[in-house]
Amino acid sequence: MRVLELARRRKTVREFLPDRPPKEDILKAIEAAKEAPSGMNAQPWRFVIIDDDWMKGKIRELCEREEEKFYSRTRGDLMAWLNAKGFRPEKPFLSEAPYLILIFGHTKAPYWLQSTWIAVGYLLLALEELGLGTVTYTPPNPRPIEEFLRAPQDYKLQTILPVGYPADPKPKYERKGLEDVVSFNGF
Repeated sequence: MRVLELARRRKTVREFLPDRPPKEDILKAIEAAKEAPSGMNAQPWRFVIIDDDWMKGKIRELCEREEEKFYSRTRGDLMAWLNAKGFRPEKPFLSEAPYLILIFGHTKAPYWLQSTWIAVGYLLLALEELGLGTVTYTPPNPRPIEEFLRAPQDYKLQTILPVGYPADPKPKYERKGLEDVVSFNGF
């Protein structure tokens, strides 16, 4: 089962080699993502590819500003986890990755949220198959990015995928066992 192999191999990548993958590979991955099922076949997703260095820098700046606010108000278990994993408001992968793929969902479409995230899942596996790495980065407040890109009012940013050849040495986080996530005929 090729999909299972890809899913087991895929990991979060926050560090990238400087080499720029061919645009055709990015488009090939999006070609797979757009085949995802969607409510009423509305296909409510929009993929915005950013490869301009200035724009990537501006997106990083906007995201880090919102991350600072997020970190200043976050407490408890979440903050402890972020600190333990070494996460900080700085997001260098947003300007260092050769590409950013911003995925928007059309909020007027039925089941837009679920449909858009199914397409994200397809995209993650397609990128893995092409030997490309990414992280699903969701800004704490997507509004500044939406405004910067002049997104139509009915489109909401769901995630930003920095994409490139992986250079991240960290291993994939452990996954729960099948017996921990599956039950039959009830919870």
